[in-house]
Amino acid sequence: MSADTYFKAMLVDGKLLDKDPHFSQGCSYCHKGNEAAKDKDGAHKGLRVRPSDDLNVCGACHPKITATFGKSLHYTTAGLKHGVSPRFTPVEREVFEKKVFEKSCRSCHASCGDCHVKGPTIGGVKIGLVKNHQFMKRPDESKTCAACHGGRVYPEFTGDYGEVLPDVHQQKGMTCVDCHGKDQLHGDGTAHKSMREVKERPDCRNCHQIGEEKNEQTRLAHRQHKDKLSCQACHASAAYRNCYDCHDKKSQSKPGFFLGLSPRDHKTITTLRLIPTVRDTFKKDGIAMENFDALPNYWDTPVHNIRKRTDRTKSCEICHRDAKDFLSEKDMFPGGSKANNRLIYKPKPLK
Repeated sequence: MSADTYFKAMLVDGKLLDKDPHFSQGCSYCHKGNEAAKDKDGAHKGLRVRPSDDLNVCGACHPKITATFGKSLHYTTAGLKHGVSPRFTPVEREVFEKKVFEKSCRSCHASCGDCHVKGPTIGGVKIGLVKNHQFMKRPDESKTCAACHGGRVYPEFTGDYGEVLPDVHQQKGMTCVDCHGKDQLHGDGTAHKSMREVKERPDCRNCHQIGEEKNEQTRLAHRQHKDKLSCQACHASAAYRNCYDCHDKKSQSKPGFFLGLSPRDHKTITTLRLIPTVRDTFKKDGIAMENFDALPNYWDTPVHNIRKRTDRTKSCEICHRDAKDFLSEKDMFPGGSKANNRLIYKPKPLK
């Protein structure tokens, strides 16, 4: 980011002072500091750079929303903690929470301001205020959602990763919050351990009911594969980002496409994404991961590059004869978990 761009990102639009009710009590109401001071150092004494890191600041005017948001996965980042914890012994779990989770993972939590005022800080990179300190009721997904979810999900959605068209929903003008509503983003008041526990998370069938298809062949295919396949297993259009060695000595990513059994139920066929945790990932913190093989390295992923027509919707043989893209032993991540083998599925040949 250039110095000029950085300056503009920090600039507050003076016109907002009279229009936006958030400024009615003055800047110091949220940011503290000393408004009576005549110099910068004096004015900034006791300054709160990120007021919304303290939920009580926003909660003074928005008590109901902050009460639920304080338990949301965006704020607690509990998914990061509970997602890996089955690999640990009880003693290792305590070490992880103190040495790794609180000092590293928790730095990724989102505050109210990260969505409604400015872009979040990722890896030390700041984009500053999104609209000159305007409080946005509906976040600007390209500067807020994309900042945190831009490694995998967002570039798949927009077609900016690999040789793939944008997700059909993005092409029709839909944004993240059209599917991920405020009740999901703000939380429902329950401290969930992962997004899988959230009952009202997005579901393709909320808009695309099985049995209402116009085409008889499509209706038959959906009926035969109901509860056996995830929607993206057939409708993910192309390769998506998979990470290699990210938790080892170096990091690299490349496109890949894997189909296999979901580690959640071991019966639903879905798209899988490689999570390259190795046995010595937390070795320097004194964690040997004695239960490393309790979890696989391939996890079900709701790929965000959906199209109506894909290779798998055009031909039954792609899966039932060629077994194209299905996870196999030759795909296994070197040094990975033994649990990976339980996700391998060989499609049955057509009669």
